[in-house]
Amino acid sequence: MIPFINSSERYLHLDIWMTAEVCALLRTCDSAFRAGDKAALTTAWAKLSPAIRGAKRAHALRIHSHFQDSGNTQRMWKGIQDITNYRTTSPDCAGDASLPDALNNFYARFEAENDVAVRKSTPTTNDQMLCLSVADVRRTLCRVNPRKAAGPDNIPGRVLRGCADQLADVLIDIFNISLSSATIPMCFKVATIVPVPKKSSVSCRNDYRPVALTSIIMKCFERLVMRHIKTLLPPSLDPL
Repeated sequence: MIPFINSSERYLHLDIWMTAEVCALLRTCDSAFRAGDKAALTTAWAKLSPAIRGAKRAHALRIHSHFQDSGNTQRMWKGIQDITNYRTTSPDCAGDASLPDALNNFYARFEAENDVAVRKSTPTTNDQMLCLSVADVRRTLCRVNPRKAAGPDNIPGRVLRGCADQLADVLIDIFNISLSSATIPMCFKVATIVPVPKKSSVSCRNDYRPVALTSIIMKCFERLVMRHIKTLLPPSLDPL
């Protein structure tokens, strides 16, 4: 009799690459082993080995595909989760209805304690004012990630990207007026705070990590200004 270990237990911890075909062959091997059928066990084992190699090869190619595009961080994280067999567990939500108000006051305390008056510096006549172009705004809108979460204005990135040609002429006026007056519109400064639990069991408000969702339009504005600032920096500085 061929020495055989219970295949279900042997490959239980390797279920990352397991396929339906491999599982069926494992059950066949187990049945032949328990029945003492040497011929059926030899045949099933001969089919199982190439099936396992093929499943591992397909799994390796699938993992490798997640790292083809280094700019797509979402696919890279998906590949890391597949390698580590990571499974997210949703933490239990507290049943206290006053928790949203308590979290709002907890995070708003930084704004409440800020009593420093805003001082606006007047640009001199020698300063060259930054003036954006419609092409720059349109190019930035076309690069918006459609899956990016919307901010307080509830304008999704899919709309900004799909309507880049129509919105570029409107946003260019807002951006250039903001630059010339050195004032940011108040609606661009508002953010939606989403508390994300740091651990599975939350015991206090400090166990939540605040994630700020700002307006995607403001992020595009910041990206345009950042691109201009980076052109004025010396090459000896770190690009980040």
